Amino acid sequence: MPNSKPPDPKKAFPLRIEPALWDQLERCAAAEFRSVNAQIEVLLREALARRGIKVAPPEQRPRGRPKKEG
Repeated sequence: MPNSKPPDPKKAFPLRIEPALWDQLERCAAAEFRSVNAQIEVLLREALARRGIKVAPPEQRPRGRPKKEG
């Protein structure tokens, strides 16, 4: 059986960010043990929440190695 992974439900979006802002995003992400992408998602969710816009929580993905079959 081929190793097929379900498609990622996230939407890809190219984003241009000025270097100074990117540096601060990297620092914040590292301080919270996140990737820059995950940090941007957190910041966007926080900004929307402050505006009173409710967004469904992100789907929890399984962590760790997959269990061996058989």
